[in-house]
Amino acid sequence: MRRIDVHHHFFPSDLQKEKINKDVGWLTPAENLPWTPALSLKSMDESGIDYAILSLPALTTGAVSSENRTQARERNIYASDICKLHPQRFGFFATLPFLDDHTGVLAEVSYALDELNADGFALPSSQGEGICAKYIGDETYDPLWAELDRRKAVVFLHGAQVPSSTPCPHALLGVPITEVPNETFKAAAHLVVTGRKRKYPNVKVILAHLGGSTPFLAARVAILSRHMGCNLTPEEILEDFRSFYYETALSAYTTNLQAIDGFIPRENLLFGTDFPGM
Repeated sequence: MRRIDVHHHFFPSDLQKEKINKDVGWLTPAENLPWTPALSLKSMDESGIDYAILSLPALTTGAVSSENRTQARERNIYASDICKLHPQRFGFFATLPFLDDHTGVLAEVSYALDELNADGFALPSSQGEGICAKYIGDETYDPLWAELDRRKAVVFLHGAQVPSSTPCPHALLGVPITEVPNETFKAAAHLVVTGRKRKYPNVKVILAHLGGSTPFLAARVAILSRHMGCNLTPEEILEDFRSFYYETALSAYTTNLQAIDGFIPRENLLFGTDFPGM
């Protein structure tokens, strides 16, 4: 059986990864910066990984602009070029312009799938900042979900690096540690309780990091969101949570794996590493 890493980032030079790290309280291993395809191949060979699907870390901020469209296109071409050089080792999840840009987003979906042969799309849990942010299950994004559903596309859903409204509890507990896993859960739960996971059943959604806190909070959603007026029954809510795919990056601990194994079908469990380090 081939070992396929579905959670494997690439860091183009314009990403300014060091600045992002400083803003969210994280340290990518120094030996992995600046990132190159050769670094990934070396790690893959040492770990017995046959194939990796490249994606950008979840990005949430932006604006509807030609510059934003151009940046997404350039990053997708960059990833596609790497895959062309190493077709037996890399695929990629395409990035999209700021999701409020419906015209630009749908154009990039078409280009990424039809011209670049992308394996799917990497989406953050939300778009925008502060009280203006919207989770990706918001009705604003229905045109995107409808097209992804029509295309039977794959979505890699990664929690956004969104700071909490309260201070970080400690320097050793930065945003990627404490907030990102919960952002993944909130986006997944939002897709479920709004009915959009059920409305667009042809989209295969992969939740990063075993879904963050999803396996442990899904039953809470099933009971309490139904109590609060969700149209789905508790059984339907749990069924929709089980229909996600879950990958193992930074989560392959005995307790976590036992929990997920008792929650989802075995075929919905995927392998991921999070190389080269968020």
